[in-house]
Amino acid sequence: MKIGTVRRFFCTLGALLGLPSGVAFAQSDQGEVSLTIYNNDQALIQDTRQLNLPGGRSRQEFPGVSATIRPETVTLSASGTTIVEQNFDYDLLTPAALMDKAVGQTVTVVRTNPATGVETNETAQVLANNQGTLLRIGNRIEVLQGYGGRIVFAELPRNLRAQPTLSVMLDTKSAGARPATLNYLSRGFGWKADYVALFDEKSGKLDMQGWITLTNNSGTSFPNAQVYLVAGSPGGNGNDNGYQRYSNYAPDRRVSGNRLGTESARRERLGDYYVYPIAGRTTVAAAQQKQASFLDVSGTSASKGYFFRNNWMGRLDDPVSFDTVLRFSTSANGGLGDALPAGTVRVYMRDARGQPQFIGENAIGHTPMGSQVAVKTGEAFDVKVLPTIEKRERITTTEWEQSSHYRVKVDGRPWVEVAREDTKVFWRTSMAYRITNAKPTAVTVEVVQAGLDDRWRSDTRIPSESVKGEQRSLDERAWLVDVPANGETTLRVQFDTRY
Repeated sequence: MKIGTVRRFFCTLGALLGLPSGVAFAQSDQGEVSLTIYNNDQALIQDTRQLNLPGGRSRQEFPGVSATIRPETVTLSASGTTIVEQNFDYDLLTPAALMDKAVGQTVTVVRTNPATGVETNETAQVLANNQGTLLRIGNRIEVLQGYGGRIVFAELPRNLRAQPTLSVMLDTKSAGARPATLNYLSRGFGWKADYVALFDEKSGKLDMQGWITLTNNSGTSFPNAQVYLVAGSPGGNGNDNGYQRYSNYAPDRRVSGNRLGTESARRERLGDYYVYPIAGRTTVAAAQQKQASFLDVSGTSASKGYFFRNNWMGRLDDPVSFDTVLRFSTSANGGLGDALPAGTVRVYMRDARGQPQFIGENAIGHTPMGSQVAVKTGEAFDVKVLPTIEKRERITTTEWEQSSHYRVKVDGRPWVEVAREDTKVFWRTSMAYRITNAKPTAVTVEVVQAGLDDRWRSDTRIPSESVKGEQRSLDERAWLVDVPANGETTLRVQFDTRY
């Protein structure tokens, strides 16, 4: 397209829109905007603009609203004004949309001879625009593809908009200028937390910085906005399109040490949620990820541990690595001192040259202040375990006899008490957990045996164990086992179960 043609196109764009008479425009740019962004693909947008309203009924248009607005949530607050009707026009002006609207219309096809540079114009009717443009030119049907020419339109369709526009019919008591605040919910927004943790194993200290990562997929930019991030997902939103809710991330159940706290964080609350404001005003551009810091703590206590959970009757032919676990606290006393929004913790350690190196990451859920947090960062190279079943035998004994008493009445005779003795059958399973340590330093590992409760017969007993264990639940027992440097230890345990 020649420069003169481009200039004429933009100069006549306003006239070609063919706006109906009696339509007044609100300020074309957004006003003072506030965004409250939630974790579940939605945000509350508050947009305050200055309007000069006539008395009585008038139609006002608000360009620049979110392209993924939920129109049923719109409210407008302006002195002496009420909304009578509202429409959301989201059919945007694009070349594809313009061609779609031209089906059945007459256009001009302009072609340039590549050898001479001479332009030719032909009048054509647009028959279809499906995987290519189908034209009727005179007595022939032609498919316009690639760079076979360009299409010139006499005018723009009236219902195509250069940007998403909300139009409202207002009823105003008295004419005059006043601020009007547009409130609405929009899809296409979300945020999560990302944590960068620098762990010093020797000193047992942890430095952590928290970053807010917010996304705007609404199709609309919001410059100079005040942004508030709410840690939580308000329910009842049937339009979340399956967006991943970070608030539903549960603590990593594969490792032990997670315990939810009961301390209140010193942050703004909104109902049952915490609010994390971004300092100052910022631009939230369309199709953009933005990051802002919200947590910066140095020198909090932390420790590294090794963890292995074995399923019931679990046995292996080859050793497996222990999980490497980083443990820290969010308590105000000796911990991070804050509530942690759901996100991903990425852990670094300094190498022999003092350079931070990445060693692992994992997700955490919304974590109250005062919690104990255990994050699996990877699997240990040098610390391994081989669980085996050394023996399994059936045992019976009268010490587990079960007595049952019944009252029976037959054919109108007096009640008779009947006693029944049932002998329980138990299985004795002898397990061995061979733990090897190729590190030059001694380690303490945590071994957990699961599957001790089948929900129907919960009378599991431990007649013998080489290291004193802790029964953490009906289903799990745990042992802390010391393993020497460049050495090995075997944990042996017997389980008497009904299965």
